[in-house]
Amino acid sequence: MESIQKATSPPGDEIRALWVPPLPGNRVLVKGKYQEKAFWTETRKNKMERFECSRCHNNREVKITRAEEIAHGDIVLVHGGKGEPLSCFTCHKKDERDFLVAERGAKVDMDHSYRMCRQCHFRQEKDWAGGAHGKRVSYWAGPRVVKNCTSCHDPHSPRFKKRWPKTYSRPLLK
Repeated sequence: MESIQKATSPPGDEIRALWVPPLPGNRVLVKGKYQEKAFWTETRKNKMERFECSRCHNNREVKITRAEEIAHGDIVLVHGGKGEPLSCFTCHKKDERDFLVAERGAKVDMDHSYRMCRQCHFRQEKDWAGGAHGKRVSYWAGPRVVKNCTSCHDPHSPRFKKRWPKTYSRPLLK
């Protein structure tokens, strides 16, 4: 009976795949699990052009004219409802600029920005944790590594422009 149970039980990814690729290097373990399984997401800080924020935001007097416009003039903040748009300090921690701030004041590391997003976008976060939203970075076999929210969505203006779907295959002929 034991040999029959072994033969009919579904094998794990490591058994099914002939080769399980190593995990990508730039990843962090997601804080929280989905269906009791840990998974990883891409790091974010190493891809940010303006990080570390504390290099400029260090409580020293800024002597450059139009410094804010020069440093952040390209950022267009279109996030939140029309009646209640978000401000910079809805997400960014005022006194420690290298971190984000959660709704209840908890400090959030930039590599774990999904913790910020899930405060409002909890349905998308549930889909993301389950593998239905977002793109997988690693192969299908082995531990799961996924892109984080900001890999696809600009955190300051996250909504994609509406467009018609494109098809790349020829239509079926009758």
